[in-house]
Amino acid sequence: MQKLKLILSGCLLVFSLSIIQAQPTFIKDSLNNYIQNGMHNWNIPGLSIAIIKDGKTVVMKGYGVANTTTNEPVNENTLFMIASNSKLFTATSLSQLAYDHKLSLNDKIIKYFPDFQLYDTAVTKMVTIRDMLSHHLGTKTFQGDFSFWDSKNSRQQIMYKMRYLKPSGTFRQDYGYCNSCFLTAGEIIPKVTGKPWEVYVYDSLIQPLGMTHTHTLGYSMDRMPNAATPYTTAFTGKLTAIPYDQVDNLAPAGSLVSCVADLAKWLIMQLDSGRYQSKQIVPWEVLRTTREMATIISSSKRGESHFSGYGLGIFETDYHGKQVFWHTGGAFGFVTNTCFVPELNLGITILTNQDNQEFFELLRYQILNAYLNVPYENLSNIALPGFMDEQQYEIKKIEGWKKRFKGNAPPLPLKMYTGTFENKLYGTITITAQPNSQGTLHIQFNSHNNLTAYLQYLDNDEWLLTYSNPAFGIFTTSFLTKNNTVTGISIKASDFVEYDPYLFTRK
Repeated sequence: MQKLKLILSGCLLVFSLSIIQAQPTFIKDSLNNYIQNGMHNWNIPGLSIAIIKDGKTVVMKGYGVANTTTNEPVNENTLFMIASNSKLFTATSLSQLAYDHKLSLNDKIIKYFPDFQLYDTAVTKMVTIRDMLSHHLGTKTFQGDFSFWDSKNSRQQIMYKMRYLKPSGTFRQDYGYCNSCFLTAGEIIPKVTGKPWEVYVYDSLIQPLGMTHTHTLGYSMDRMPNAATPYTTAFTGKLTAIPYDQVDNLAPAGSLVSCVADLAKWLIMQLDSGRYQSKQIVPWEVLRTTREMATIISSSKRGESHFSGYGLGIFETDYHGKQVFWHTGGAFGFVTNTCFVPELNLGITILTNQDNQEFFELLRYQILNAYLNVPYENLSNIALPGFMDEQQYEIKKIEGWKKRFKGNAPPLPLKMYTGTFENKLYGTITITAQPNSQGTLHIQFNSHNNLTAYLQYLDNDEWLLTYSNPAFGIFTTSFLTKNNTVTGISIKASDFVEYDPYLFTRK
C-alpha cells in the first residue's frame, strides 16, 4: 500500500510539473516582471490576477498594496469592486430561471411591471427581458448614468426614470451599453422567486461555487476585511484615494465585490460546461444561452478580430482565430476584467484599484498572446506613451483653465446665479453663493449622496466646475441667460460616468 501511495504521489508530481512546463515562457519566466513594471508605469497601487488553464489554477497572486497608507499587501483574497463583471451573474440567473420554466427571456417587461414605460410607447410594449440583457434600447452608452450612479434613487425610481431616456438610435438595431437595462431585468428575479436579486444570486451561484469572500452588495465596503481602497489619477495625474461607489441601487448591473480566488471558481465553471468540482452548478444549456450573440457591435475587421458582439451579460469576439468571451468592470477607483477562451480551456481575471489606466486590459491581451503563440511585443510599453501624452494634454488644459481664475466678477450679481435648477431625468441641484469659501458658487446635487461642486468665474461668461469627488472631474461650463436673467446651466461629469452634459433649467 505504501508503495502504491508513492507511485500515485509521483504520478501527481509529474502531472503537476507537466502543467507548469506546458505554460508559455512568458507566463513562467516574465509575467512577474511584466506586471511589476506595468504597475509602476501606469501608477497602479494594487493588482490581483488568476489564470486558469485546463481546469487548473496556474497563476493566482496579488501584487502591490490595497492601501498606500497602511501598505496592506494585495493577495488572492483581496476584495475589489468588479462592477459590470456582475452582469453575467445576472444573465446566468435569468437564463437559469428560463431553463426552469419560471419565465421566458422573451417575456415582455410590462408582464412583470405593467406601469413600466420607456421614451417610445411602442418600444414599451415590445421590450423583453432578452432586450434588456443585450443593450437593445437604442440609447447611448452610459446614457442616464450620471442620474443613477452613486445616486439616492431607489431601484424603482431608476426604472421609473428610464421613460426620460430619449434614444439616439433604433430599438434592436443600434448598440448602446445600458446599466439601467440590467437593473430592470434583474428586478424580475424577485417577481418570480420571491428573493431579492442579491439573495437569489448568492443562493444559486455564489454559495454553490464556494465563493466565500464574495459580496453581492457593496454596501459598507470600507468596513469589509481585506478590501482594496479605490484610487484615481484622472484630471490631476496624481494618485488620489476616492470614496467607494454606492451602486447597490444598480445592483444587477454592477454591485458585486469579489477576489481572484473566488472568480477563479467562476471561470472554472464557465470552462467546464457549468461544472465545478464534479458538481453541476449550472446546466450547460444555461451557459450556452448567455453566449449566443444577441447584439452585433461590429462586423468589420479590427486588428486580429473580425467581429464583436454581446450575448447576455458577456462580450464576444474572435481573436487570432479563437472565440473569446470577456467583460470589463469599471467603478470609480477600480477597473477589472474576466475572460475565458473555451477552445484553449483558458480563463483570466485581473482586478486593479486604480481606474485611470489601460494596463489591466493590456495585460489580458499579453496573456492571450502568450497562449496563442503570438510573437512577443510589449503591449504596455507600446500603449503607454500615447496614454501619457493624452493625460498631459488634459492636465495642461485644466491648468490653463485655473490660470484664468483671477477673481473677476461675473457679468451679473452673484445672487442672480443662485437658486434651484432642474433636469427632468436627474432631478434638482441647488446653487448658493458662498464668496468666503473655496469657490464663488456652491452646487448641491440633490439626487446624489454627498456630491457637491464649486464654481469659480473665469472670464467670457465661463466658469470652472470642480466636483467634491475628484473622480467626477473638472470642467468649464456656462450659465444660460435671457434678458439679463439666468435661465439654466450646463453640467458635465466624467466620461467614466456619462458622455453628454445635462441641461438644468431654473425652477
